[in-house]
Amino acid sequence: MKVSGFTFIKNGEILGYPFIESIKSILPIVDEFVVNVGESEDNTLELIKQIDDPKIRIIESKWNDSMKDRGYVYGQQKMIAQFNCTGDWAFYLEGDEVVHEEDLPNIKAAMLEHLNNDEVEALVFDYYHFYGNASTYLWSPGWYRRAPRIIKNSIRSYAPDGLFWVVLDKNKVGRYPKAALSNAKMYHYGWVRSEEQMNLKSEKVQKYWDKKHKQINYADVDSSILTKFTGTHPKIVENWFPKSDDLFKANPNYKLSKKEKKHRWMLKLEDKFDCELSKKHYKLVK
Repeated sequence: MKVSGFTFIKNGEILGYPFIESIKSILPIVDEFVVNVGESEDNTLELIKQIDDPKIRIIESKWNDSMKDRGYVYGQQKMIAQFNCTGDWAFYLEGDEVVHEEDLPNIKAAMLEHLNNDEVEALVFDYYHFYGNASTYLWSPGWYRRAPRIIKNSIRSYAPDGLFWVVLDKNKVGRYPKAALSNAKMYHYGWVRSEEQMNLKSEKVQKYWDKKHKQINYADVDSSILTKFTGTHPKIVENWFPKSDDLFKANPNYKLSKKEKKHRWMLKLEDKFDCELSKKHYKLVK
C-alpha cells in the first residue's frame, strides 16, 4: 500500500496557519507528501523547504484571482496537488488541520482494511473545531462533525471547493464518496489563530467566495455551542496555540443571527430524537 499526503497553502505564515505542524503530523504514515504552494507574500515556501524531508514534493502555482465563484479556486488548487499524488490513497489536510500522533495507527489500519474494498472510496474523520483557545471547541450542526479527508486515488473525483469531493460515475453526474470511519479525530485550529490574523485572512480570501470582508470578533458567538475540551492535543502543535485552561468567554450581549437560532433548534431536535443533523459530504457505508 502506498499513501500520498497532499495540501495546498498560500500566505500560510502571515495568515497564522499551523501548516508546518499540519504537514509533519502525518509524515510518519505517508510515502510522499505533495505540497502545492501558491505565490505568497511571506516565507511560506521557504518554511516548507526547511522541513527538509525527502517525502515532500513541492509544486509552485499561481492562483487565478478572477475566479470568484463559491471557492472554486480552492478546488483548483486542491486538485493540482491531488493530481500529482501517486499513492493508492490520497490523504488531504487543510493548513489548519492537525492529526494526533495517537491516531496514526488507527488511520493506517483503516486504509489497509479497506484498500481492496470497492464499496469504500473514502475515510471519514470526527472533528474538533477549536474556537478562541485550545480548551474550547464548537458543538453545533452548523459546524460539520465529520468529513472525509482520505480518498482512493484510483477513482474519478474532483473538488468543487477545498472542503469536499465529488465522485463521477458518469461524466455529468456527481455524488459524494462512499466512506468508512477512519476511527480518528481531526484537530481543526483555524479559529484559534489571533483575531488579527483571522481578519487578515478574511480580507484576502473572501473575494474567492464573491463575498465582502466583515470584521470578525471571536466573542460574538452563540455561547451554548462552546464546549470544554478535556483531551490532549497533538504534541506537534502544543507550542503553537495560545495557552488557556478556561472555556472561551462569549459576549453576553451578543444577539444571535437567524442561522444561529436555526442551529439552536437543530440541536434541540438532535437531543430529542438522538440524531445528527450537520452537513455530510459523504455516504457512510461501513
